[in-house]
Amino acid sequence: MKVLIVDDETNIRDLMSRYLKIEDIDSRGAENAFSAQRILREEAFDGCVIDLRMPGMDGLQLIRWIRSEGFRMPIIMVSAHGEIQDAVEALKNGAQDYVVKPFNPEEIAIKLKALVEAQNFKTILEMEGSHKNEDMIIGQSPEIMRIKNILSRISGTSSTVLITGESGSGKEVVARSIHQNSQVSSGPFIAINIGGVPENLLESELFGHEKGAFTGAVSRKTGMFELASGGTLFLDEIGEMPLALQVKLLRVLQEKSITRLGGTSPIPINARIVCATNRNLEDSVAEGSFREDLFYRLNVVRIRIPALRERPEDIPLLSTWILKRLSASMNRHVSGFTPEAIALLKSYSFPGNVRELENVIERALIFTDGDVITVDSLDIRSSDSTIKSRVPSLLDDVPEVLTLRESQRFAIMKALQRWEGNRTKAAEELGISRRTLITKIQEFGLEDTQ
Repeated sequence: MKVLIVDDETNIRDLMSRYLKIEDIDSRGAENAFSAQRILREEAFDGCVIDLRMPGMDGLQLIRWIRSEGFRMPIIMVSAHGEIQDAVEALKNGAQDYVVKPFNPEEIAIKLKALVEAQNFKTILEMEGSHKNEDMIIGQSPEIMRIKNILSRISGTSSTVLITGESGSGKEVVARSIHQNSQVSSGPFIAINIGGVPENLLESELFGHEKGAFTGAVSRKTGMFELASGGTLFLDEIGEMPLALQVKLLRVLQEKSITRLGGTSPIPINARIVCATNRNLEDSVAEGSFREDLFYRLNVVRIRIPALRERPEDIPLLSTWILKRLSASMNRHVSGFTPEAIALLKSYSFPGNVRELENVIERALIFTDGDVITVDSLDIRSSDSTIKSRVPSLLDDVPEVLTLRESQRFAIMKALQRWEGNRTKAAEELGISRRTLITKIQEFGLEDTQ
């Protein structure tokens, strides 16, 4: 869980951040509402804690802006004793709860956990009501939000889409979402895995054939392109397509028609083409195994699906949804996960991505006796080498309690690491000037940090 703390008093931000860290809640501070607006546009948060009285834009105005921009995370308002009426006004404008200064940090942690859990459950119910189970893109990480933004932009177009990502990352889920939100959503969605069809049969599968076109062709066969007419054709693992067929696919994209094997008449097709690959097609082009002209034809709109290890903040919501779906199909009554189980799932690198997560949860359901999944139910502890292989963070060994100087040093280290040593970007992220950052780098001896 990650929350944004918006308060113009540094000591309150630091106090709250340190306590939330003890409760396994990550946080980021903003000293004013304008800084909070910038941060919210850049990062995903599960919740916000906002002070009512701040210079410039106050907490009420910030809450109204958050809701007007479509952010759905729970908000806790922090007010003084004489501001109860304003706190009530905040509740009317989108806050879910409030605390009064001087507050107990433990109270805020408890409220945050309850509100975030309730919001996650609400999100799942809404997804269940508005989408088919298998076609949902679950997550609220910046990477997933960027994908959703791209999908909303291309919903009214017929542009060819190239989806890239590791095996099991959810490329077909995205392809189905593209179809469901397109102008051809009432038409068929036809999917074929190029790598899963023998090369000598692939052309017939895609383009169809006439009776007698080859030995064994005892009748006419309709190919995938024709079947997808008026809908979407999803070509999974397009990087596996033989060069000879790449030429024919290029012609289809150019002429919007196909010719069946053994046929002579062109057949117009109006299917939208969505392709996916786990290969780096640029490398394949350089190696000569993939045609450059076809690559440019396919690479009109490109969507990269992040590996699950790149968005661990999505694992709790994704796991909850998978558990709910599997529990229903397996007739099990398991309601959730212990915090330790979720922490273990988030620490695992999942080389098999979402597909592996689903398998892990299905195994856990089979061997769980209670009504929640615990660490003992998760069969991933034996994969220590995989867990250790995840990209290490500079903050892995940071103690829970830090001095202010240590906090500054590690914050700067993290920013420099995230921006690969780009001091201008790191300074922008940290909310300080580049000159101040350079001074701090020299002060903390971080000249070699990349």
